[in-house]
Amino acid sequence: MILARNLHFRHSELDLLGLDGKTLCFIEVRLRSSSAFGSAEESVSLRKQRRIVRAAREFLARTRPPRHDAMRFDVIAIDAGTDPPRVRLIRGAFTADGPCG
Repeated sequence: MILARNLHFRHSELDLLGLDGKTLCFIEVRLRSSSAFGSAEESVSLRKQRRIVRAAREFLARTRPPRHDAMRFDVIAIDAGTDPPRVRLIRGAFTADGPCG
């Protein structure tokens, strides 16, 4: 369930905030119209991950989040330059400590 879109903070933003069961999901949406500079999922750099984590921490500090047992950082990667366009939801794409897997 999507709870909010485009949450802006001082130095960062969250594209989507969702709830998957009892897991609070911070979701980054990345679109690439061509693969000239890599795929959409590859565009979520370590620097971008840090900004998303910073935004998530700011969200948690400033608001009263919905009840949840866990948190997760997901990526929706859209590669529009492929035929057909490729759309992937990557659950747990990274953690607050860095990339997963």
